[in-house]
Amino acid sequence: MTYEQIVATLGYAGSHERAVRIVTTDRKEVTGVPTSVDTHVTAHEVYLHPVGDDSLEIAMSLGVIREVELL
Repeated sequence: MTYEQIVATLGYAGSHERAVRIVTTDRKEVTGVPTSVDTHVTAHEVYLHPVGDDSLEIAMSLGVIREVELL
């Protein structure tokens, strides 16, 4: 996926409270609901709540994301 497609999919999922499956460049998978996508050059990351744990929020660099799929 292109960077623009990744950002658009994460933005859509976050604004509609939909879960996504993220595949990283090293082929690890993370599922969660995006809470924020920050494309500013100093941040360049997405924050998300893992599926099944709303008390936890993780940050992930947009640069390590290879693919995003809506669940």
